[in-house]
Amino acid sequence: MRTKAIFATLLAITALSLTAPASAHAPGETVAPNFSHAISNIPGKSLVAVEVLYRPGGASQPHIHAKSAFIYAYVVSGAIESQVDDGPARVYTAGQSFYEEPGAHHRISRNASKSVPAKLLAVFIVDTGDTPLTTPQE
Repeated sequence: MRTKAIFATLLAITALSLTAPASAHAPGETVAPNFSHAISNIPGKSLVAVEVLYRPGGASQPHIHAKSAFIYAYVVSGAIESQVDDGPARVYTAGQSFYEEPGAHHRISRNASKSVPAKLLAVFIVDTGDTPLTTPQE
């Protein structure tokens, strides 16, 4: 029963953090909750997954994530151009992945194609209740 209550709370937090006014989500992208669950063997940590769908030419604003968040990103379809911190900008295609360390600045996150949509699955390992998940930056 406790797991169901935690799951319901995490889904509500995820939904709020994805729709909050101070969001890095731009018109060229759609973000939808995919999964959320407390990690039972790591007290205070949760796993939260979101799907990011980029329209052709769509992009996110530069952003950071919750300070506790370690992020694993998997390209489901299409091609995503990404730059984290001062690393090089890279294009990742379907089946490839990358990660972001806690506190990283995600400078570029966009569809590498002007004609084909792209989909990304972002999986956060985050302190339970740490919101918002995404905050715009310059």
